[in-house]
Amino acid sequence: MEATAAPSSTRKIRILTAKVGLDGHDRGVKVISRALRDAGVEVIYTGLHQTPAMVVEAAIQEDVDGIGISLLSGAHMTLFPEIIRLLKERDAADIVVFGGGIIPDSDVTALEKLGVDKVFTPGTSLDEAVSYVKERFGAGAAA
Repeated sequence: MEATAAPSSTRKIRILTAKVGLDGHDRGVKVISRALRDAGVEVIYTGLHQTPAMVVEAAIQEDVDGIGISLLSGAHMTLFPEIIRLLKERDAADIVVFGGGIIPDSDVTALEKLGVDKVFTPGTSLDEAVSYVKERFGAGAAA
């Protein structure tokens, strides 16, 4: 008997979270990952010091809906675009990229134009981040 995929309304939202580059500060991404998990989202945290290629490969292998990147290093204008480029190159541009960190307002607009779906800046509440994920990827899927 052939297995069939579960209806999308019962599938949990799957988000991969990552720290890309040399930034070693991971408390924030762990807090966000836990808040998402506690809200019913399936979270795959890849850990520190990931390359864009490692993140994209993991996202494809894990069949995630979105990639949440935490960047505090100042390399956001290099690393976010590289992840988006690699997703397109791998025919996985349907995976939504979002993230946050210490990102100037002027760069937020530029990142959104490059294809980053949502950029969170300091002061964003956990409720706001969780609401974004549930609304963007389907609140019913995480129930």
